Amino acid sequence: MIRQEQYFDMLEDILLQVNKPGRYIGGEWNVPKKDFDKAEIKFALCFPDLYEVGMSNLGMRIIYGILNNMPEVACERFFSVASDMENILRNNRIEIFSLESKRRLREFDIIGFSLGYELGYTNVLNILELGSIPLK
Repeated sequence: MIRQEQYFDMLEDILLQVNKPGRYIGGEWNVPKKDFDKAEIKFALCFPDLYEVGMSNLGMRIIYGILNNMPEVACERFFSVASDMENILRNNRIEIFSLESKRRLREFDIIGFSLGYELGYTNVLNILELGSIPLK
């Protein structure tokens, strides 16, 4: 299994292999910069669709802002990955990682999902599987 610090070394190579690498980079303007290791509560906010869909969802943006305004909370985002990225992750046994610090899903204390519609439920299961979170 790939360690967190190895993600940074591999990220450039991975991004060169996907169709829309901007989905996985993060670092947008006005994104809170919190120290993951110093946070009392680490919250993974997941959206079971692609980045473009999730970031256009007002509810997702509001929840993200509220959580990161709490001094003791570091909230980071996860989105469903496109099939090209999913194939790379699965073939190389790499876990899905957050946009902000490239942390693995299982490193968070709380995993929350923002569900806009029922068709996203299968993507919830896929995100959990890509994050090595047992379904039972």
